[in-house]
Formats: sequence, structure tokens, C-alpha cells
Amino acid sequence: MSLRARLLALTLALLIAALLASTGLLVDQLQRDLLEQLDERVASVAAVAARLPALPDEVGDEAPQVRDAVEQELMKDMYVADAAPDGAVTWLIRPGADDPPELPALDTAEVAARGGEPFDARSDDGREWRVVALPRPAGEGSGSVVAAGSRADVDAAMHGLTRRVLLIDGIVLTALGLAGWFAVRAGLRPLRRIETTAAAIASGDLTRRVPELAGSGTELGRLSAALNGMLDRIEAGDAARADAEQRMRRFIADISHELRTPLAGIKGFTELYRMGGMPERSDVDASMSRIEGEAGRLVQLVEELLLLARLDDRSADTGLPLHLTPMDLRTLAADALHDLRALDPGRTVTLTGPDGGPPGGAPVLGDEARLRQVTSNLVGNAVAHTPPGTAVRIGVGTQGAFAVLEFEDEGPGMTAAQSERVFDRFYRGDTSRARATGGGAGLGLAIVDSLVRGHGGRVEVRTAPGRGATFRVLLPLYAGE
Repeated sequence: MSLRARLLALTLALLIAALLASTGLLVDQLQRDLLEQLDERVASVAAVAARLPALPDEVGDEAPQVRDAVEQELMKDMYVADAAPDGAVTWLIRPGADDPPELPALDTAEVAARGGEPFDARSDDGREWRVVALPRPAGEGSGSVVAAGSRADVDAAMHGLTRRVLLIDGIVLTALGLAGWFAVRAGLRPLRRIETTAAAIASGDLTRRVPELAGSGTELGRLSAALNGMLDRIEAGDAARADAEQRMRRFIADISHELRTPLAGIKGFTELYRMGGMPERSDVDASMSRIEGEAGRLVQLVEELLLLARLDDRSADTGLPLHLTPMDLRTLAADALHDLRALDPGRTVTLTGPDGGPPGGAPVLGDEARLRQVTSNLVGNAVAHTPPGTAVRIGVGTQGAFAVLEFEDEGPGMTAAQSERVFDRFYRGDTSRARATGGGAGLGLAIVDSLVRGHGGRVEVRTAPGRGATFRVLLPLYAGE
């Protein structure tokens, strides 16, 4: 059964049980009231009859006043008789309609034991009677008077009432069932909308969301919010997976391209040697020098890839360990200044504070060897991507809660699209530059970013076409013990 059918069936079952219970209690109480009224009338008739003087067997017209007194208290279907002390009926004050009730032995002792309480009796034709037996008062004779009233009217009234009540209950249940069907259908309409949305999502449309069907404090509101939160995470996970797959494909293509060039050179020189294309010793030496250079490039590339892999691994066992000690970035800035002047003596290299001004102290807790690798890559980036003689400014100091080390050049700069990808692996903004003239594999800045993040800091780049580029390393300040 569907949820709608189960809800409707359960509701109707509860309604039927409630109606039957309430109707049963009402009918039973009404029947008790009617029987109580009948008992009171029978008892009053018996009390009046018990005070009548004893009469002969035939009343006839000799005592019309007695007959009138009795008739005033009688119902139309009442049985009244006078009984002897041994219980035998001596005469009928009023015979009952059809067959009279079959009375038990109502001698003096039995009548006294019953104490005037009504009891049930049945006649030969199956009619039910309510009977009251009362002893005659002292001075009014011996024996007792028995009065019985038929339950026919009460039973007929109760049967008619029961039929009418059941008919009304049936009509009410039918109306409530129809109303409940439409109410449950309307109440479950939001669930059908959720079902439709889930079907669309299952078909691949991850942008669909469950509409806000009710207030946030209701069950449907909380269900919608939970489903939308789950869908957001699924969509984000799917997008991240697609992006990871795209980056993996690009990584494989880039690494294949990077490895193919030096391997092709090594293979070419070895084939040339095997074919006898190097008859002179000088040719062999030149070829071996080229092979050594290409092998060195392969080694450097593999080492950089291994370093990035270890930086990506955050586990303590296989990740890159950092030996943190208190140090000052001014030492690295001064060494970077000497390196730049040594690599290109024609450059103007200045040492200042962040964004100009005098240089200041920048104490940090870092791994000096790894941070020197950061500055070395930034120095190499400035040399490789700016024309010879381009001025470079090295800034060091503090800014807020961070120690700052920055490299600012006056080179050609980068576009916004290039600056967004400058820290991506294997990304080279200047694709026209040949590797032989200084182009690398595009891993230097990716290593810088990973090493700085490993120290709890970040790297920023500010650049614009024709306005140079500034790379800023921000590390948490070390306040000392």
C-alpha cells in the first residue's frame, strides 16, 4: 500500500473505532436510562397495587374505583397480579398483552429476599419483561403483588436508534473518508515534488534543488533543508571530482611532455652514437655533455615532483618533515639580494621594508632549508621572467600578525587570468619562451606555495600587464617563548 493509502486506512480505522465506541456507550447509557424509567413505572404500579384491598376472583364492575386507580398507573402493556403467600397467582389485576411473563416461585420469603428490586423474565412468545414483586403492607392482606412491564417498546426504540446511529456513522465515515483522501493527497503533494526533484537529480541534473515547501521548523522544512544540503555537497563533490580528473589529465599531459623532451634528446644522441655519427672524440664529449644536461633536467624534475607529492601528503609518516626553529627572514632577504646581484650584476636590487621604507625584523618559526628553497625559487622566477637589468626590490618586515618577505620586479607583469593560475603545477605564462632560454617545468611557484602553506602561511601575487609583479610571502610571526 502507498503511504497515502496507509495514512487514510489508519485514520479511518481510528475514526471507526472512536465512533463505534462512542455510539456503543451512548446506546448503552440510553438503554440503561429507559430501563430505569420502566423499572420506576413498574415499581410504582406494584406499590399502588400492593395497597389495594384483596378482591375476589372477578373484579368486574363491582369496584370501578379500584380499576380506575390501577389504570391510572398502568402502561398499555403492563401485567399486574396478586400472589398468595406460597407464590401462586390468585387473581389478575391486569393481564398482559399476549402471553404473560413466566414468573419464578415468588413466595413470601423470595419476595422479601428480592427487596423490591426489578428483575428480568421472559414469556412464552419470547417477549422480555421487567418484574417487580412487593409484599402487601400490614393490614392490607397477606401475599404479594407482582407487576411486570414489557421491554418491547424499549427494545424497539433501541433497535431503531441503533439503525439510525449506524446509518449516520456510515454517512459521516464516508464523508470523512472522502475529505481525508483529498486532505492526505494535498498534504503529501510536497513529497511528490520532492520525488520529482529526486528523479531529476537521479537522471543527472545535479543543479535541481528541493523547493522550500514549509517553514524551517516543520518536518518538511527540515527534510527539504537536509536534502538541499546533501545535494550541495554532492554537487560540490562531483565538481571537485571532475576538476580533479581534469587536473590529473592535464598533469599527465604536462609531465609526459616534460619527460619526453629530455628523453628524446638522450635517445637521439645514443642512436647517433650507435650509427657511427660521432667519429671524433670531441663529438662524443659534446654529446655526453648534452646527455648529462638532459639527465640533470630529468633528475631535477623528478625531485620537484617528489617534493610536491610529499608536501601534498599531510600524514606524519610519509609527508615532508619540517624542522622548525626560530629564525629571521632578514637573513633570507639579504642572501637573496646577493644571489640576484651575482646572477645579473646589471640589475638594480634594493632591500626595503614591506611596501617601501626601511627593512625590519621578521621573526618566524620555520625550516630554514625549506624557506631558502622558497627564496631561491622566487629569485629564479624574477631572473627568468624579466629582461636582464630589470630592477628588483626585496622587502622584509612585519605587517599585522605576519612576517612579510616580498619580491617586486619591474618586468612585463601578468594578466589577471595568468595571475590566477601562476601557482598551478606545470603552468607557464610565457609559452613562447623556449626551454633552452630559461623556461622551466612550471613547478617552482607551485613548490613555493606548498612550502609556505606547510608553514601555516600564504603567498600573494600582485601584478598587472606592464607594471611588474610582486610576490609576497606571509608567515605567522614568532613571538618567542
